[in-house]
Amino acid sequence: MMRAIVHSVYGGPEVLRPAEVERPRPGPGEVLVEVHASAVDPGVWHVTAGLPYLVRATPFRLRRGVARVRGTDVAGRVVGVGADVSRLAVGDEVFGSCDGAFAEYARVRADRLARMPAGLDFREAAVLPVSACTALQALRDRGRLRPGQSVLVIGASGGIGVFAVQLAKALGAGHVTAVCGPDREELVRSLGADEAVDHTRADPTADPTAGDRRYDLVLDLAGNRPLAALRRVLAPRGTLVLVGGEGGGRWFGGLGRQLGALARSPFSRRRFAALVATQPAADLRLLAELVERGALRPVVDSCYPLAEVPAAVRRLRAGRVRGKLAVSVR
Repeated sequence: MMRAIVHSVYGGPEVLRPAEVERPRPGPGEVLVEVHASAVDPGVWHVTAGLPYLVRATPFRLRRGVARVRGTDVAGRVVGVGADVSRLAVGDEVFGSCDGAFAEYARVRADRLARMPAGLDFREAAVLPVSACTALQALRDRGRLRPGQSVLVIGASGGIGVFAVQLAKALGAGHVTAVCGPDREELVRSLGADEAVDHTRADPTADPTAGDRRYDLVLDLAGNRPLAALRRVLAPRGTLVLVGGEGGGRWFGGLGRQLGALARSPFSRRRFAALVATQPAADLRLLAELVERGALRPVVDSCYPLAEVPAAVRRLRAGRVRGKLAVSVR
């Protein structure tokens, strides 16, 4: 048996509770990881609350009478190896993603793990997989960022944003403008932003008379700005990438805004793209290389013990987090 954080009904953070559950066993292509740390991201909230309702039709849904272990980001040590796994061995320190990381042990697909970057502890490694892979794929794959281009990152001091600023520079962006919360300009500048904007004082997308500033790539991580405002600051052949999204209706949430953008894309010289990120081993290895080269660093706001995951989710929902919240399991 092992300690874990589970829930069996949809609801707020209070439905997450500590429990003793059976330790998983690795199957073919999987390893068993002794979890040392995990992290909290908006996805944890959405699958816990079952909102938008579309979540309840995904593999993350609850099943009647079954307590579900939550948590996606994972960092720890391999203690068991299933059949058909050759790249990892018992004793390897790894990071990646799985379903059920808020537990002392997790069963993880080997193709969603990489060896931890040198110089990071487990908590720092645990905040990388979901958020850093999302930022990388938004910029490289959906945004098609090219060297020398100008980038606007909205939500730059949040969990994905702190990686997006750094990765934009690592991928060769010529100028990165970071829109962030109050008193966070120094943070985003330290991550490589050429320009930092406190959204409570100014907003490049809000004022149609603000000037002719246009961006080759706009990455919207905040999830609540009108499409018309975002389109206004795009270069004539620029790209808008929408990641996640809050608000919207209870059925589709922020997905409605993404669908609206995709519907407009074929009729415009500008590109509109949405993203559903994954955490493949190849991208995790690239992130590890960037960390070891000094081009990428995790930003850990604070760390919560496993039993206090509900408090961490409440803190995330309150919107007062700089970077990521880690969860210490051991």
